[in-house]
Amino acid sequence: MKNMNTCKDKEYSRKVLDAAFNAWKAASQLRQRRLRYKRYTYGQQWDDPATDADGNIVTEGDLAAVSGKRPYTNNLIRRLVKSIVGHFRNNLNDADIAENLTDFYLTNLISELDSRLLEEFLISGCAIQRISYERRAAGEAIWAENINPSRFFVNAFQDPRAWDIELIGSLHDMSIAEVIMRFSHGDRRKARNLQRTYQEIQADIAARQPLLLGRTHNDDIDFFKAPQGRCRVIEVWTLESREILKCHDRKTGQFYSIPLYGDRTKQERKTLEHVETHWGIETYWQCRYLAPDGTLLDSGKSPYSHGSHPFVVKFYPLTDGEVHPFVEDVIDQQRYINRLITLIDHIMSVSAKGVLLFPARQKPANMTWEEVGKAWATCDRIIPYEPLSGDAHKPQQIVANNSNHDAHRLLSIEMDMLNDVAGISDAFLGKSPTGNTSAALYETQTRNAAITLIDIFDCFKSFRQERDHKAITSKTRPR
Repeated sequence: MKNMNTCKDKEYSRKVLDAAFNAWKAASQLRQRRLRYKRYTYGQQWDDPATDADGNIVTEGDLAAVSGKRPYTNNLIRRLVKSIVGHFRNNLNDADIAENLTDFYLTNLISELDSRLLEEFLISGCAIQRISYERRAAGEAIWAENINPSRFFVNAFQDPRAWDIELIGSLHDMSIAEVIMRFSHGDRRKARNLQRTYQEIQADIAARQPLLLGRTHNDDIDFFKAPQGRCRVIEVWTLESREILKCHDRKTGQFYSIPLYGDRTKQERKTLEHVETHWGIETYWQCRYLAPDGTLLDSGKSPYSHGSHPFVVKFYPLTDGEVHPFVEDVIDQQRYINRLITLIDHIMSVSAKGVLLFPARQKPANMTWEEVGKAWATCDRIIPYEPLSGDAHKPQQIVANNSNHDAHRLLSIEMDMLNDVAGISDAFLGKSPTGNTSAALYETQTRNAAITLIDIFDCFKSFRQERDHKAITSKTRPR
């Protein structure tokens, strides 16, 4: 790759950056829905907005608490997701790996990457990986990495194969040392220019703001700003075209093409006496690495054998360009289950557990009310008293039945409905069969549950096949 420093190129780079930013903004709703689905998957299920009696916007959890209820969560979505990922892992077969991909799978721990990516695919409906052939600290190899949808942008596309993509890229956060190492190309002057571009970045590692371990790093990403002490680098790939001369050397019989304009064309025009030329158009993928201010750090045509960008993308199901993941289908059932559990707990907490009606005139003179209550609450204790005429001859204990059978029955229906909506049976979840369930019937139930999910599994399988093909055709040293 090379730097481009002309004013015309800088102006065009700025236009490319603006197009990338617009593509990133256009996916804001997709990112917001993903964050909601992620919260539900990992148990944060009372954060949806609600309106209180005064018209204020609060969370559903706060609204329930103000109403005197303690919000409870019974996270069934996580169980469904883990069951599907576990089924995927259980069916991975290393023997099916093509021989020319063995090193790629071992170097990148592909089974682990794909398992985590399938979880992302179920949550957000997005599977994105970047496949590149480059030198890293661990050596020169074909590298795979999962790309978080929060750091990814692409033009609106409708082809489920993603063949109509024309702009694609991702956001990177690097140290100033890595920026200089990757984009200075051994030129000290370029290194100084890079330092000036990122002059607000502190090179001292002590100045870096640490990211909290175990906390999300991608929920509040700004397109142009990296965390303190890091440099934001924006990788943009665009599908472009240019005029070319298609050449046929009649002496050697060689066919080739050269750009219609440029230094190479000027040099080769001198040797075109024996070459037959025809005008044509060539499409190609152009890569640019940009700083947030539009400075072009590096650029070049696709260096890979496949001639395309390094990303592999699968959105599900992409009907009319829409993304509807697996988790989306069961959120309403999960919310209602949480509400029922909270309601049942509230009923149990406010209903009478056991009340003793004790005639005041029949309290023994030698006992206080506290002693009477203690004696009543203790097993095998006797409360002596002398009944008065006209009064009941014994204390009456009233025990209220605080179980709400209708609420429990409705809760059971909703839990069964959640599995029905998800298309997952008890057998698929790994639950033990009842005593009267035969092994053949249990196996059939498991297989039928897998059939309902075959669309998701096959969609992810096609993604992995495309990824493997791109990995095979990426083994070319970048030019």
